[in-house]
Amino acid sequence: MFDRAGYAEAVSTHVPPGWPAQVHPPGAERFEDTALTWLLELVPPEYRRYGVLRRYPVALARMARHHVHASVEAARTGFRSARVELAGAVPPHGIESVLETYRQEGARLVALLQSVDLVESALRDRETAP
Repeated sequence: MFDRAGYAEAVSTHVPPGWPAQVHPPGAERFEDTALTWLLELVPPEYRRYGVLRRYPVALARMARHHVHASVEAARTGFRSARVELAGAVPPHGIESVLETYRQEGARLVALLQSVDLVESALRDRETAP
């Protein structure tokens, strides 16, 4: 029997905080498929050309983790340098808005990185399960 989301009722749908809503829980019938689809959304579109990443979702998760981590670092660098780099080109209230954008986007990216870590860990656990 399946619930409204399409998960088998026998599978626990408990997932840790930060688990992405787009990915079925580990142990669910389509966990790996939904993880693959979600991870492909996080990396550059060109990554879709590489069959190895579809065959080994844990490899894709690793690449997604590095990609999102780089985005977190880029947002941090942008935040730190915005006042100096935008001085004279953007009015002070505009710079404050840019900084607020970095704050919001930075928080989203950090949460996303945590979600990628959770999915990667679940994929690794699946690979090592007997």
